[in-house]
Amino acid sequence: MEIITYLLNGFAIAFQWHNILFALIGVIIGTAVGVLPGIGPMSGVALLIPVTATMTSGMPTEAAAASSIILLAGVYYGAMYGGSTTSILINTPGESSSVVTTLDGYQMAKQGRAGAALSIAAIGSFVAGIISLIGLILLAKPLSNIALQFGPAEYFSLMLLGLCAVSGLAGKSMTKALIMTVVGLMLGTIGIDTVSGIARFTYDQPVLYGGLEFLTIAVGLFALGEVFKTILEKSDSTQPIAKIKRILPTKQDLKDSAIPITRGSLMGFFIGVLPGAGASIASFFSYITEKKFSKNPDSFGKGNIAGVAGPESANNAASGGAMIPLLTLGIPGSGTTAILMGAFIMYNVQPGPLLFDDHPDIAWGLIASMFIGNLFLLILNMPLVKVFAKVVQTPPKYLLPIIIAISFFGVYAVQYNTFDLYLLLACGFLGYLFSKHDYPVAPLVLALVLGPMMENNMRRALTISNGDWKIFITQPLSLIFIVIAVAWILVPIILKLIGRKVIVTDEG
Repeated sequence: MEIITYLLNGFAIAFQWHNILFALIGVIIGTAVGVLPGIGPMSGVALLIPVTATMTSGMPTEAAAASSIILLAGVYYGAMYGGSTTSILINTPGESSSVVTTLDGYQMAKQGRAGAALSIAAIGSFVAGIISLIGLILLAKPLSNIALQFGPAEYFSLMLLGLCAVSGLAGKSMTKALIMTVVGLMLGTIGIDTVSGIARFTYDQPVLYGGLEFLTIAVGLFALGEVFKTILEKSDSTQPIAKIKRILPTKQDLKDSAIPITRGSLMGFFIGVLPGAGASIASFFSYITEKKFSKNPDSFGKGNIAGVAGPESANNAASGGAMIPLLTLGIPGSGTTAILMGAFIMYNVQPGPLLFDDHPDIAWGLIASMFIGNLFLLILNMPLVKVFAKVVQTPPKYLLPIIIAISFFGVYAVQYNTFDLYLLLACGFLGYLFSKHDYPVAPLVLALVLGPMMENNMRRALTISNGDWKIFITQPLSLIFIVIAVAWILVPIILKLIGRKVIVTDEG
């Protein structure tokens, strides 16, 4: 009952007219930020902190903090939805957690089902937002205690499991998927080593000291790769783009999406609780899980709606889950929540165990505003599905320059240097070559994200154990993750060998 009282007080704060306005502004800006490739929620929230400080300058400190955090949080979870729009329509991930959505979302758009894909993304985002908020209210402290049990060894093993599970995205060849995984890990080592301070694979080029920007590679491989494919493989007879006759999903679409949305929401929430895991990992794990559970796994990558519903739900739920360690422990669960933590501290509000006691209006007002913001997202985006869906009907001669312009603008807006523009072009051409020769791009992208985090946690674990590698198998959770990872690779191989022996025996 005490929680209900606090939540009602939070709604009293969130329903103040100016906080409703801040929540609305936040989700609108967040959606726009998510649509623009390369900007993402982290950059969007960081850019708006000084703006919100100006907007709330005449308000009392506590009220100003609540309003500012409400707006910034709206940008955060609004961007999680917005990233799906360009992923589905033009194969351009708006931000990193939407990379997986391109795999099936864009194929659905090419089949004339962009409306259904965008609608399911909106519905999945709304359901995931509500589920994660209920979880945030009920499970904040217990889940934070579980997350505290994860040390460097457990994080390393969890990420190793993620890389092994990427064999689920392998397409026709697990070997090619593992090759791409290794390439991604190699690219992730470029830059200054954070432990020793030594430059690795930079060839005395200062521009490489910071490593390769993830979104530059992702946008290049996915968006420009598709541009190169369209240009270089263009046939003489240009096929017209299928007209989109239906905007809302069919009953079958809703039926096919119900379980992936629920599963993705729960998985995303629990992954989001783990500091450092993030929405990108949640969306990858969700996609792999849906493919494993599917009765028709070969349809993934060809326009399966579960490949949109699961990952989109997972990345939105992860944003709610990431708020738990921030609010209850003062530990940011992702880059964006780290920036949100900076906004809290700017207003002399310290996130952590005492936040709900010392500043209940801010904590519960934020949670209540997220209910309102998710409702705004559903109300705003469902009517706009028809507008978004029209984009895919744009003739290629107009659409391709738009994709190129958005890609270059998004990358330059983040990095401010021409090197990344050249890298973008190179990745675009490589994306075309990989696609042509059936090398899956998703494993490379996931390895590029996880590689630096894996290395950091591995080193921390070995430092704790004085260089003893047994720490990875003596820690129970770490051992469980490693066993699952090994099984994920070996079981399909064993089953394939058994199948071959059966065929040979039958023939004999």
